[in-house]
Amino acid sequence: MDFEQTRPVGRMQGCLSFCIHLRWHYQVGILSGGFLLGGLLSGIVTLGDFIYHFLVIHLLLFGGATVYNSYWDKDEGPIGGLKHPPPLAHWARPASILLQIGGLILSIPAGPVYLLFYLISMLCFWLYSHPVYRWKGRPVLSLIAIGVSTGTNSLVFGYLAAGSAWDPLILVPAAGVAFVMLSLYPVSQIYQRREDERRGDRTFAVVFGRQAVIRFFMVSYLAGIILVTLGFYILQPWLAAVFPAVAVVAGGVTAMYLRYLKGDPSEYRTVMRVKYTMSLMFVLFLLTAMVIHHY
Repeated sequence: MDFEQTRPVGRMQGCLSFCIHLRWHYQVGILSGGFLLGGLLSGIVTLGDFIYHFLVIHLLLFGGATVYNSYWDKDEGPIGGLKHPPPLAHWARPASILLQIGGLILSIPAGPVYLLFYLISMLCFWLYSHPVYRWKGRPVLSLIAIGVSTGTNSLVFGYLAAGSAWDPLILVPAAGVAFVMLSLYPVSQIYQRREDERRGDRTFAVVFGRQAVIRFFMVSYLAGIILVTLGFYILQPWLAAVFPAVAVVAGGVTAMYLRYLKGDPSEYRTVMRVKYTMSLMFVLFLLTAMVIHHY
């Protein structure tokens, strides 16, 4: 496929399409759990800074990376958080990069360690999407790129943004967040198989099939829950006894839905419902734990 081929887009339509492809509702609703967990483990020393960096990461870094990926994918069928993706203008690619760089500049007050992880996420997003490397089209490399950029790094961002100093122990729950997030990552590929095959992307679902996606969910989700629970035990012991119960319920509901997926684009709504339900349960648990912890 010619990755540079782009449909003509008017100026106003291009701006609207760019905003739609930022998918901010998806960034906050699906990808915010790791950042919030980092804040909970940290204890949130500086609430204002925590909220500030939450917005920078999810609206600028993740939003910009999503547009960058959409520019190269040129999907015509449903994608995560967007059932009917509109075409993007040529300027969307440099604009998406500028958005991420803007987030990097706004993150300078968080310190050098934070900036290092920010740059690692940007690199992962680039390797994931750019046609020269196209990690998205390689099953294992795609898992690494997504697991690091929006999994482990998300928790690190939240932990440091909340005011805590760098502690290598946070990599334990950070890895857990990556596994939990990755457990659902190939699920979206089930209904995107036709688009991915058209582009020549050998995604996890394309290479291994639907049953492997379901088995991967169970193994990755279980590994993630164990690591997150261990992180709670090390850094916030009182949560280690509560979190597994919530996680088991969310995992059970998710597994029930996944059993009936067949890989048709019409299942977009079902997959999104599963993702939002699971993510929102996690987010509500974290927000409740934060309130209890501080008050």
